[in-house]
Amino acid sequence: MRNYLAIMTKELHNLFVSPIAYVLIGVFFALTGYFFYMILVNVIDFTMQQAFQAQQFGTSTPPFDASAAVMRGFFSVLSTLLLFLVPVMTMGVLAEEKKQGTIELLLTSPLTHLQLILGKYTALVVLLLVMLVPTMFNSLLLYFLSEPSPPLATLLVGYLGAFLLGGALLATGLFVSSLTENQIVAAVLTFGVFIILWVIDAAAGTGTTLTSETIRYLSILNHYDDFTKGVLDSQHLFFYLSFIFLGLFLTSVSLDSSNWRQ
Repeated sequence: MRNYLAIMTKELHNLFVSPIAYVLIGVFFALTGYFFYMILVNVIDFTMQQAFQAQQFGTSTPPFDASAAVMRGFFSVLSTLLLFLVPVMTMGVLAEEKKQGTIELLLTSPLTHLQLILGKYTALVVLLLVMLVPTMFNSLLLYFLSEPSPPLATLLVGYLGAFLLGGALLATGLFVSSLTENQIVAAVLTFGVFIILWVIDAAAGTGTTLTSETIRYLSILNHYDDFTKGVLDSQHLFFYLSFIFLGLFLTSVSLDSSNWRQ
């Protein structure tokens, strides 16, 4: 436990001493604030247009949950931003250790691979939370000020989905970072993997065969959609937790392979 905490503390120190973490957080806050505002404005405009047309033609306004539409749009933006920013978060976590030669010291120390991987992964998760939690301020404002307000459970489930998606992407990025000692290569490869996982369901088309269903199941964003609606489904939880486990397991295999080659 002490070794795990030492690695996590060291990694957090490395993350927040360098300007990369602050640039990431600043860019993330700026983009989430901008897109939340734009989505809110667009939804308000759409609602007003509906009301004006209904008044003009003497018809009733069709039911439309504006606050839910805002939150769904915002959670969709969160997922897209994570796809772009996580490669930058993970690119140097293990690649830089390899480049500097410190990975050999870590692998030959009394520190276990599990402690090393979990310590570094936990630090990344902390950074993810630092990015996600402040964005809840906008959502809570919408919850308290809009009428009708979106159910609080919907907001919490949406953020749980964003957190699990981010955790799965971080585990994947950590694995890719363990494959190379070049940060840029790690970032590009990670982004490429994310794009494949994002659009893989397009390869399945609209088929209903077992292969098509399996391919659609592997799409990392398909499982995120229900979270944005406030639907908590155990199969999606299982998928993301399994994805995280797989990413960390593959990282351990990669480190074992590196140790064997030495």
